Amino acid sequence: MNVLESPQDGCDAALLSACDVISDALSEPTRRPAVTGFFHAASNTVSYVVADPGSTACAIVDPVLDFDLTTGRTSTGSVDALLRFVAEAGRTAVWVLETHVHADHLSAAPYLRARFGCRLGIGSRICDAQQTFGDVFNLQDDCRGASGHFDQLFDDGERIEVGGLSGLVLHSPGHTPVCVAYVIGDAVFAGDTLFMPDYGTARADFPGGDASELYRSIRRLLALPSAARLFVCHDYKAPGREDFAWETTIEAQRTRNVHVREGVSEDDFVVMRRTRDAQLSPPRLFFPSVQVNIRGGALPPPEANGCQYLKIPLNRF
Repeated sequence: MNVLESPQDGCDAALLSACDVISDALSEPTRRPAVTGFFHAASNTVSYVVADPGSTACAIVDPVLDFDLTTGRTSTGSVDALLRFVAEAGRTAVWVLETHVHADHLSAAPYLRARFGCRLGIGSRICDAQQTFGDVFNLQDDCRGASGHFDQLFDDGERIEVGGLSGLVLHSPGHTPVCVAYVIGDAVFAGDTLFMPDYGTARADFPGGDASELYRSIRRLLALPSAARLFVCHDYKAPGREDFAWETTIEAQRTRNVHVREGVSEDDFVVMRRTRDAQLSPPRLFFPSVQVNIRGGALPPPEANGCQYLKIPLNRF
């Protein structure tokens, strides 16, 4: 096992199991998923189709529903392109996997569940976010602490299968409490925990976020085998880079990440992250996204007049 820091005996069984999953896949090509990214330019989000080479099964990670803030209209053009790809490949989605409660786009998970009958999974700390934002938006429906919007709430170290592919879930809080990374074969889907090495790391100033916790989550991911492929949820194209990108490796993150490469201490990272975060505005779709995504992408229930409404809390943030 090639790791940054070998876990002490018994201290991180989930990490050791993830290393085993990756090592097995690196030694056997049939255990390596075929990964196709779909870039959503309006939110700089990358969704993924993760396909088992030995069957028709696939998983879809972080799908995006188009939303026009000016008109309040939703549409499915972006996710339909992903659906066409899946159909043309003769595949069936068995999972929709959310890496966290996204604050910059609405999830298209319900649309995909209706199409495939697949299961929707997210980290088990979704209940924390539901409680927090249920209070922020004064939501009166069943979102507070409810798991009914999701089919599976993953604990740290929980196993997952996509056809014949083995996978495992690693909790990676810090950007949000809910964040998880999905290890499927030799592929790691890190959500917003890490960006491309030349862009760094995600902010940690949302409710429940914590820069120290983010640092420790990243160091945990960087202890995975060097050759593992790592896929990010967003790319904002670092200055000087011509093209958008979303695939890298654990080794590249470990040695070249501009925020958290080897040699960067937790104290230095926290100072950097808090300084940067203090200068950032909330994402443009923060309020629409969070109140929809804590429900697994389900839009708010209709009110008495048959219309659905999103809320904006005034003077709260």
